[in-house]
Amino acid sequence: MSRLPKIHGRRNRDPGKLFKIEQLDLEFSNGEHRVYERLISRGLGAVIVVPITDDGQVLLVREYAAGLHHYEMGLVKGRLEKDESILEAAQRELQEEAGFAARDLQELTALSLAPGYMTHVTHVVLARDLYPSRLPGDEPEELEVIPWQLDQLDRLTARDDCTEGRTIAALYIARDFLAAESRP
Repeated sequence: MSRLPKIHGRRNRDPGKLFKIEQLDLEFSNGEHRVYERLISRGLGAVIVVPITDDGQVLLVREYAAGLHHYEMGLVKGRLEKDESILEAAQRELQEEAGFAARDLQELTALSLAPGYMTHVTHVVLARDLYPSRLPGDEPEELEVIPWQLDQLDRLTARDDCTEGRTIAALYIARDFLAAESRP
């Protein structure tokens, strides 16, 4: 295993409210020098919630995706707020975006988006024992909630409107977790 590169300098550049850009002057263990840039998240991270109904469906939401300029089907997700735990953030986002709350929340793992150049981490939370409960959210329009059979992920990921990597990874992680949990 190689030693981490030595940082010889940093310069911050400000691209906006969500991230800052940091430049790293690195020296690797073999003496090679390189300059890398990375996005430093200004937030505390994010959550992505896999809400499972009693009959084994996952609740997806359809919302506008500005990056691709289209509507995307995906999981409930959002930023962690100050002084909010991962599970509190998951519960809040579930209520704001899908109109449900969960009596059983469990963090499954954390996902990085692009660790080669970004510090942002998203926590995957499984939500079970759902009940109706709505909080006002910050979305510009009400989100459509779409139930989907968890055992039909191949059909979901073949769609043109379900492409977000965190959603796809979280769904497969949750599916495998639930399958392992149900084995004797």
